[in-house]
Amino acid sequence: MAPQRGPSQLDLFTGAPVEAPSRGRGRAQPVEPAPVPEALATLGHELPQGIYLGTSSWTFPGWNGLVFDHEATASQLAREGLSAYARHPVLRTVGIDRTFYGPVTAETFAEYAEQVPADFRFLVKAHEACTLARFPMHERYGAQRGQPNERFLHAGYAEEFVVRPFVEGLGDKGGPLVFQFPPQDPQVLGGVARFVERLHAFLSALPKGPLYAVEVRNEELLTEGFAQALADVGASPVLAIWAHMPNMGLQAKRTRALDARALVVRWMLPPNLGYEEARARYAPFNRLVDEDVPTRDLLARACLAGLRRERPVFVTINNKAEGSAPLSAIKLAERIVSGKAQEGSQRSVTS
Repeated sequence: MAPQRGPSQLDLFTGAPVEAPSRGRGRAQPVEPAPVPEALATLGHELPQGIYLGTSSWTFPGWNGLVFDHEATASQLAREGLSAYARHPVLRTVGIDRTFYGPVTAETFAEYAEQVPADFRFLVKAHEACTLARFPMHERYGAQRGQPNERFLHAGYAEEFVVRPFVEGLGDKGGPLVFQFPPQDPQVLGGVARFVERLHAFLSALPKGPLYAVEVRNEELLTEGFAQALADVGASPVLAIWAHMPNMGLQAKRTRALDARALVVRWMLPPNLGYEEARARYAPFNRLVDEDVPTRDLLARACLAGLRRERPVFVTINNKAEGSAPLSAIKLAERIVSGKAQEGSQRSVTS
């Protein structure tokens, strides 16, 4: 039941092949971190430990001056940009999405881990073969299009090709291992109740230790049974902020997210835009175009609630949330630090 191997080099955000470096050209300028203003350095110092803010990937040339010291190609950033990204004062985690499109080896994970400091954490998406009941009618699935997937919720496959490389390669730098279930007809999943039963059995059969997280993209799956299944096995729900899911507060209530082992949030899209619309509107992702202050404030309150409960908090932000994921992370960090200071002042007044 070995996975099919795709292109050897993939864009870490989309999973699409990226341009290989051309031979015969002079060596490109090494990627270094962008200069850090004093205020940003102070913000990073004041952001509480245990709160991991980051982005969906690190391979965006438009982040020149925000994260990187010069405008490198996406291919060069895929190879060299992680080390510079991890030295940003606020960015303490990053999503690895290429693993959704095909498993990677423990050696590849180890290469990532070597490029980041000890307190950095990776949010890794599990291979989609674990979470697709039926292969979509998309050309990239070839002859499997529309066919049932025998590896759906197959714990043996997940352990060998997803969990083991994750643990062996990242070690303590592994954060949430996310099983993302794309939008699917619940009947294809066997119905809501049957899906919950299979999910519980699947998670129960996986090796103990890693922080497993589950993200669903169907609102009807956010049931009491779903919340109980995750709680029973110690897995965390993922609060997914995008157009076709209820607001984050309602998701948190239905899934008991603040009682979980960790608070895990992925801020992906504004409520009024699709993926392609947002990409066209926001590229090259170097400024905030549509600031979403209500979502930011709700996120900050959730982060502070997780901190009070001594839970680690992981928030990854997509460029398509507001226009520039690093700038969104900075704004969120400012709101968290401000809220923490206000809580401290209120305690001083009442004590």
